[in-house]
Amino acid sequence: MSATVADVMSRDVEFIPGEAPVQEAAVLMGELDVGALPVGTPDALDGVITDRDILYRVVAQGLDPRHLRVSEVLSRPIVSCAETDPVRTALDLMAAHHVRRLPVRDAGGRVTGWVTLADLSRALLLGGDALQTSLKRLTEEA
Repeated sequence: MSATVADVMSRDVEFIPGEAPVQEAAVLMGELDVGALPVGTPDALDGVITDRDILYRVVAQGLDPRHLRVSEVLSRPIVSCAETDPVRTALDLMAAHHVRRLPVRDAGGRVTGWVTLADLSRALLLGGDALQTSLKRLTEEA
């Protein structure tokens, strides 16, 4: 039996509201030691804000993160996977959309967690050849 996203995902996910200042998102990312935060709520995901969004859309543009809202710089469209998806599906989605993390949804569409490339890499170390092939493809395309 192959691993599913539910087997490797993190269920402890912090959301940030779109109205929050970008500076608040950056501080929260630092406190949690994460590279991205889902924006909105588990039932209404508006997008994802990443460290790269902040770097390129705020810092590099000389904008003030205290006065810019998360909703103004978040990434869309939202690419997500299901808890029941095979790990390979998550790897394929990451490769196809050039992302390193995905929100995970339950059957009702509610966000129940987060799966990262690191989570999938750990699964790879414990898994078989199919996962190794997918991860190799993902890293070659990045």
